[in-house]
Amino acid sequence: MPFMVVKFDLQKRVRLAQGLWMLYWTSVLAGIVLFSLGIFFKIELRKRSEIMNNSESHLVPNLLIVLSLVACGINAFGGKMCHDSLDPQKFTKMKPALKPFFALSCSLVALLLLQVLLCVLMQFSVYLTLAEGLQFALRFYKDTDTPGRCYMKRTLDMTQIEFRCCGNNNFRDWFELQWISNRYLDMSNDLVKDRVLSNVEGKYLMDSVPFSCCNPGSPRPCIQHHLTNNTAHYDYDHRTEELNIWTRGCREAVFSYYSSIMTSIGLCDSVCLCVFVCQTADMAGLKYLSTALETMADPENPECESEGWLLEKGVKETLGDMIGKLKTLGRANQVEEGGDAPEATT
Repeated sequence: MPFMVVKFDLQKRVRLAQGLWMLYWTSVLAGIVLFSLGIFFKIELRKRSEIMNNSESHLVPNLLIVLSLVACGINAFGGKMCHDSLDPQKFTKMKPALKPFFALSCSLVALLLLQVLLCVLMQFSVYLTLAEGLQFALRFYKDTDTPGRCYMKRTLDMTQIEFRCCGNNNFRDWFELQWISNRYLDMSNDLVKDRVLSNVEGKYLMDSVPFSCCNPGSPRPCIQHHLTNNTAHYDYDHRTEELNIWTRGCREAVFSYYSSIMTSIGLCDSVCLCVFVCQTADMAGLKYLSTALETMADPENPECESEGWLLEKGVKETLGDMIGKLKTLGRANQVEEGGDAPEATT
């Protein structure tokens, strides 16, 4: 016995078709919003691509763009089907396309749920990518002559100036690595030579930071060298005085910037869920409309009544049929594999 049977007359069928047409085009508009969000996320991530450790963070915007385009196409086609469904001749032509259309719609619904989950997980991905990417960026800051890294210094300086930050976790990260290229070190100078030889790895380390760490709002001229040496500066104590460089780490600063963008991800989740609900309602309504048109006693008489349903059988029977088909398909694959094995040995 069909599940959730509803009786339809001409007026109800027309109203259902009109309502579905509007719902499908509402889903198209929601798909356009999703496409715009995907483009926006991709542009923002590409701006900081040099301080990102990998390209995995682009998975979410890429999937968002593809899904939105697929959703627009499916829903536009669904709107056309609803528009043409009340014409018996056009309905007969589009009837073979109903099953593939339902299959595509079900796949889209499943992918939308996956997209919602990925949008939530994107925040953790961006944080981890920034943490590792900034560490590599600091390490390659001095490699202005190395192909592929020549713009790393400019990118990191602009990042520290724009976000008012210094280092990865804080300004002390610059103390632990050599950020001045050997090209600009006078190795004939005894002080430079002693500093390099005193390091196990042969690096020129110092308690200094690049100029981009300086805070222009400080009344005192920027102290960027010998930050921990109180005797190197007049009336200065690095333990008590507020330094005139940025003390906030760039990982925290850039991530807080992306966190403000993540509010748009909440919008992304809402739009995805909106499209998901609309898509589910569209599928249910189109199923009712198609079955109501198929069960018309006299297709040439639009005034006659008909019945529409959501499932041809009950829920248990439908699930049982699906499981049975999956088992049959699995057995068929096993038989084919078993039949190919003797031929291979022969």
